[in-house]
Amino acid sequence: MVRSYFHLHLVSDSTGETLINVGRAVAAQYEGVSAIEHVYPLVRSGTQLERVINEIEQAPGIVLYTLVGRELTERLEEACRATGSPLLSVLEPVHRLLQSYLGTHSTARPGAQHMLNAEYFKRIDAMNFTLAHDDGNLPHDLNEADVILLGVSRTSKTPTAIYLANRGLKTTNIPLIPGVPPPAVLETLRQPLIVGLIASPERIVQIRQNRLLSLKADDSSSYVDRDAVANEIATSRRLFARNRWPVIDVTRRSIEETAAAIVDLHREHRLKFLAD
Repeated sequence: MVRSYFHLHLVSDSTGETLINVGRAVAAQYEGVSAIEHVYPLVRSGTQLERVINEIEQAPGIVLYTLVGRELTERLEEACRATGSPLLSVLEPVHRLLQSYLGTHSTARPGAQHMLNAEYFKRIDAMNFTLAHDDGNLPHDLNEADVILLGVSRTSKTPTAIYLANRGLKTTNIPLIPGVPPPAVLETLRQPLIVGLIASPERIVQIRQNRLLSLKADDSSSYVDRDAVANEIATSRRLFARNRWPVIDVTRRSIEETAAAIVDLHREHRLKFLAD
């Protein structure tokens, strides 16, 4: 398949995260087409916008923006008409819907979602907790966690934990090591949601082999033996089933998909915990 490319300009008066996520999510739906991203965060003055416009003129393409200032928006629209670049305000359709439903108008505040409020500091606290409890560290205060991830080596525990921390969930991850029993306290915890992560033996062996290759380590151990890995997974499955912990197969899941499933499970778990 011949791959084609197009310029995608993402203009934001904040961090640009919203635009990047929207742009990539949509572009991923088109096979054989890749976006050449031009990201312009924190565009809040006419001088900054003119530099952006200059780049758009040099490489015309699709322009997505999240600018709340009317003057900046009008200037960007004018420049895009001149270059023939399609332009879309990503947030405008949502604003119109909310205004219609709520019967009120929004207050223009660039980067309002990134204000240093209680939710922001909750995420920082969750991140600090998660980093301190990575890979089974500090097992004495597991009951303070919102989520506990269990799984054999290379089941994406750490990146999933970091992603969950960014969503404000204090997360600890504990590796399941052959011959080493998990902390006994796990079976008595009620507050944290405990989730088992598994993957196919083939997938885990592949990841472990790549890991050893990057470390230039010996790959002849049981760590990458297919039968040994299959036994590790079977043992972990029995542990999860015995304790009725929910299980997620991460073989074909992205970190984001795994985290989304866990967030949903945590919501249900929290409701049950509060009901009790």
